[in-house]
Amino acid sequence: MNPSLYLGLQNSIALPLPQRLYSITMNLEAFILGSGGMMPLPNRHLTSVLLRREGDLFLFDGGEGTQVSLRRLNLRWKKISAIFISHTHADHVTGIPGILMLSSQVDREDPLYIIGPPRIAEYIETSRRVLDMYINYEILVKEINEGGIVYTGADFHVRAFPLQHTKPCFGYTLEENPRPGEFHPEQALAKGVPRGPRWAQLQAGKIVQAADGTKVHPEEVLGPIRSGRKFSFVTDTLPFYEIAQEVAGSDLFVCEGMFEANLEESAREKKHMTAEQAAQIAAAAQVKKLALIHYSPRYTEYNLKQLLKEAQAIFPNTLLSRDRLVFPIEYKD
Repeated sequence: MNPSLYLGLQNSIALPLPQRLYSITMNLEAFILGSGGMMPLPNRHLTSVLLRREGDLFLFDGGEGTQVSLRRLNLRWKKISAIFISHTHADHVTGIPGILMLSSQVDREDPLYIIGPPRIAEYIETSRRVLDMYINYEILVKEINEGGIVYTGADFHVRAFPLQHTKPCFGYTLEENPRPGEFHPEQALAKGVPRGPRWAQLQAGKIVQAADGTKVHPEEVLGPIRSGRKFSFVTDTLPFYEIAQEVAGSDLFVCEGMFEANLEESAREKKHMTAEQAAQIAAAAQVKKLALIHYSPRYTEYNLKQLLKEAQAIFPNTLLSRDRLVFPIEYKD
């Protein structure tokens, strides 16, 4: 395949993706590849989170050290479908060129989507040209200027929303479509639908014929519609109410907690937030779990306990992200 770079500059247009049948049960896990901000430390790479949804991998930011964690976690990096960039500060993108070159070491047929704020296309193309990268697959870059759905799959979508930082910056949510209700085999049998392919069709929302020729509707054998799961990623921003609206109901909310409360003024000047402010957003949004990330390098591993303490005082179900920590994201019901 001839390498190419496509710049999609229109906003909120869903990218064309291979479609697949809906899976009622599907593993969803978030891997913390890097948890630091500003500069890497010996045991703390720069901010990067990989979301694995069955065979699909989605990367959120790619700071320095991203490749190292991918290798140590033995993740199938060649299956990364899309990379979502919050903004073009160095500590969020310096790992991307390595990912692009790494992906050229294997046979890759599917394109790689890169989605981010203005100038992300320039950064990708300049890196390729200056580093003389060998790229043997298609890279599709989409620049966004405002919030909206930026990526869609068969049964989920990714939405971007603007943040307030020193340059254009976006947060992201990946949200699954509602799932069919629980299937009741005894009700299907009572309606005259024998065990077999028609059960799967009913679970997929299709009308089938019973043994006597009568029609059986899915709602006759399924319980109430069940919600899907939601993952949210927010970093490098002032706190403001609209963030809570965007991440509301998240099963996992990964959010920067760069400073402790007594440095709130410094955080405001740099357009960051404290761990306490992240917890306030989590509480307002009624998320299930908050994972702090993007810590200032001033905090040692021991000092991070202070950030956790301040956040948990407001939102008890807060955890510290650590490099190569894995967060399974379970179904609500």
